[in-house]
Order: sequence, then structure tokens, then C-alpha cells
Amino acid sequence: MTIEKRAMFWVGGLVVCAILVHLLSSILLPFVAGMLTAYFLDPVADRLEERRVPRGIATALILLAFFFVGAGLLMLLFPLLQGQIVELAELVPGMVEAARMYLEPMLRDIVAGLPPDALAELKTSVGDYAGKAAKWVTTVIANIWSGGLALFNLISLTVVTPVVAFYLLRDWDLITAKVDSWLPRGARPTIHAQLLEIDSTLAAFIRGQASVCLVLSLIYAVGLSVVGLKSGLLVGLGAGFISFIPYLGAASGLIVGVGIALFQFSEWLPIVIVACIFLFGQTLESYVLTPRLVGDRVGLHPVWIIFALMAGGALFGFTGILLAVPMAAVIGVLLRFAISRYLESPLYDGGSDQSP
Repeated sequence: MTIEKRAMFWVGGLVVCAILVHLLSSILLPFVAGMLTAYFLDPVADRLEERRVPRGIATALILLAFFFVGAGLLMLLFPLLQGQIVELAELVPGMVEAARMYLEPMLRDIVAGLPPDALAELKTSVGDYAGKAAKWVTTVIANIWSGGLALFNLISLTVVTPVVAFYLLRDWDLITAKVDSWLPRGARPTIHAQLLEIDSTLAAFIRGQASVCLVLSLIYAVGLSVVGLKSGLLVGLGAGFISFIPYLGAASGLIVGVGIALFQFSEWLPIVIVACIFLFGQTLESYVLTPRLVGDRVGLHPVWIIFALMAGGALFGFTGILLAVPMAAVIGVLLRFAISRYLESPLYDGGSDQSP
């Protein structure tokens, strides 16, 4: 088989896989979640297996501990967050009204200074943009509902994910050995090297970024609660958990937290403290947490991660968001490998073997 035919074979396979994922994205969520769970718990199962614990028993113990700890955290946090959600829902109408009363005089002065033709054109433009915005919001909500948060998908996520995770984790070594036997003999060392690089990149990023999110969640939640910000625990945990998207956690927390503080406090000191909490968290993440816990060797640029998350969500819904970071790691490793091969090829040096 020539190089061109092999390239067409692999490209065709990737295209078929992408089409299948797109067509089946509405039902893939529990399977993807179960696969990711099995992937990250496999090292624990291997360690127990080294201590002569049968693989099936080790899998059952690990998954029971994993899901019981998750359920325990949810049961512990849900009563606290429930009250905070209700409190935030009660704050929103008052915040909107306060913002309207503050902005209305300025808008009235601006409108009074506009000529009649410009005012009519402004009203038309505002109406058009409002209609487009409402249509976009409706589309997003419909996509989210159909892509991952419908009742059927929630039930399947709760029921199917543990089952998928159990069977994949139990048979992980058998599955990887079977797939390894299908690899082309000549290219097996190269494929093994790239798979090890992908595994190292993905594990380091997820493990490090999860630690960063946990530390930031604690800092934000404790800091805002000590200040006395209403719904501070909810805002802090939310900002910390979405910090895996670069700069989004601190930016969203800063906007929401300062907005609530402006409405709640009559003095400037608590408002400034709330802003400083998020600025401190972002500075700590950029200069201490990310370099130490994630490191530069991962090779996933923040812009690349943001693009991958947005592209995955746009193409495959919530399933695409779960697959975004793994696919970004895979593509990043393969691109670096392709570039290294290109720099060693005659295409780069013009086919000349003579040194200058």
C-alpha cells in the first residue's frame, strides 16, 4: 500500500468516526463519561491488581468508593447551595431594577441628544438585535436541553455511566491489548511512542487542572463567605470549578461577585475586597498553581483549550465538551509529531544533503 493510499485510509476513518460521533452525540454522553471514568481510574485498579486483588473485585471497590464519595459531596453541598441559589434568585430582580434606575438617566440624556432620524434607526437596530439575541438564546437552550440535560439523558447518565465504567475498567487491559494487536507491525513503535505521549499529556493536564480548580474553589468560596457576600459560596465554587477554562473562572466570578457586592454593600471596602479575592486567585493561578501543578510540559496552550471547548460544544453539544480536552491533547501531540517529521524531511531543507 502506497503512502497516499494509507493517508487516505486514515483520513477516511477519522471522517467516518467524526460523522458517527455527530450523529450519535445525543446518546453518547453516558458512554463517554463512563469511558473517561474508566481511563482515569485504571491506574488505581492496576495497583490493586499488583497486590493480588482480582480485577473484578478491584473494579467494584474502586467504583463504589468513587461514586459514594461523589454522592456524599453532593449530599453535603446541596443543602448549602440550595439556600444560596434561592438567595441569588431573590437578588437578581433587585439588581436588575437597580441597574435600570442607574442607567436610565444616562440613556435618557443620550437619546435626547440624538436627531429624530438617528433615533428611529437606533430603535430599528435595537429591535433587530434583540430578536436575534432572543433567537440565539432560545437555540442555545434548546441545544443544551437536547444535548445533555434532558430528563432521559440525566437518567441514562446516572444509570448507564456506572455500568459502562465497570465493564470498561474491568476489561481495560484486555481491550488495550486487543487494539494493540490490530496496529500495523511496521508502525507499532511509532504509534506506541505517540500514545504514551498523549497519555502523559492528558493525565498531567487533567490531574493538575483538577487540583488548580479545587484550590481556587476553596479560596473563592472561603474568601467570599468570610466577607459576607450573599450567595458567596455558590459564586466561589462556580468560579473555581470553571477555572479549567483559562481566565473564564476569575472573570465571571469577578463580574458576578462585584455586581452582588455593589447591590449588597453601601461601603466600598467590602466591594474592593471581593474584587481583590478574584484578582488574587487569578494571580496565584497564573504564577504559582498552574506552573507547579500543571507545568509547561503539557503543551496545551490556553487559546487552544478555549477553542477546543467551543468547537466541541458547537459540533457535538455537551458530549463534545467532555471530549474537547482529550481531543485537544491528541491533536496537539500529533501536530508536534508531524512538525518534527516535517523538519527532518526533504520538504523542509529542499532535498539538499549538503551542509552550508
